[in-house]
Amino acid sequence: MKTERLDKVLSHLGIGSRTDVKRLVRDKLVKVNDVIVRDPSVNVSLADKIQYKDEILNRKEHYYFMMNKAPDCITATEDSKEKTVMDYLSERHRNMNLFPVGRLDKETEGLLIFTTNGKFGHHYTSPKHHVEKEYYVEVNGRLTEEDSASFEKGIVLEDGYESMSAKLEILESGEVSKGRVYIKEGKFRQIRRMFVMLGKEVSYLKREKMGAIRLDPSLSIGKYRELTDEETSLLQNT
Repeated sequence: MKTERLDKVLSHLGIGSRTDVKRLVRDKLVKVNDVIVRDPSVNVSLADKIQYKDEILNRKEHYYFMMNKAPDCITATEDSKEKTVMDYLSERHRNMNLFPVGRLDKETEGLLIFTTNGKFGHHYTSPKHHVEKEYYVEVNGRLTEEDSASFEKGIVLEDGYESMSAKLEILESGEVSKGRVYIKEGKFRQIRRMFVMLGKEVSYLKREKMGAIRLDPSLSIGKYRELTDEETSLLQNT
């Protein structure tokens, strides 16, 4: 079974920097298999029980979380001017080197996946890997069956890019229309740009599903939680 240094494991669990956790170990605050350890370089495996103070640490090879993204932040790990999705994570989770998988526009709410698994993140967002996303949308203007047909055909954007076939489900049509969009691409502000080409402006956009993972309806704006084992399995098999 693969082993790693204790200080590296503790750091990846968000306990602190490598320097911080070395000090914590030497201060006798860490146990491995119920025995106090004072050597931060000792090797541990996933089979070992690691305890920090009174907390048994839930150690996994990789971690996956879902967030209900707020509309006041950008999808980035850091930015010198803008608030980012990372600002909604606890200090420990920020220390875990989590990163968002894909992106949502600043104004867009809804499902955003975080992980520590770089290989998975690259695969999931690859242009060759078309994962269907589901969005709830409100637009200014009346949605028509012609609009749905345009989505299905593939809308040519203002820069000449021809979108893949997508589905527009009309829920309500009026001065402000409501619908759902099912799309397998994720170009910059793509859904908003698609509606602009139809002469309509998106006033509200929320991602509700990515592949097999649906946003937990109990998560309020800006809140997040770790995926269940079942959700993690579904995500990895998408």
